[in-house]
Amino acid sequence: MQQGTVTGAIWSTRRIGKIPGGALLDVELDHGEGHLVAFDVLGTGVGERVIVVRGSVAADWFDEEARPPIDALVIGAIDEPAGTTRPRSRRRSSDES
Repeated sequence: MQQGTVTGAIWSTRRIGKIPGGALLDVELDHGEGHLVAFDVLGTGVGERVIVVRGSVAADWFDEEARPPIDALVIGAIDEPAGTTRPRSRRRSSDES
């Protein structure tokens, strides 16, 4: 298992039939391990910290008969410990110049 942060969604207008409903997400892995595209059925979004499994562990989550060619799967969203805050990006208000 690896931890990372969702940095964006990968939009695909065409997919093979075996891929079920869900999102393809760009995940930046912790410790400078790079990026990967992970399949997500949990509904996580940009900026969320996630747990990802890869390889046969990810593929085994699906039914054997309809197993899609997916090798990275989001299996959990990481909750922030109580009393801590995660830095948020500062949005510019309309009255700032």
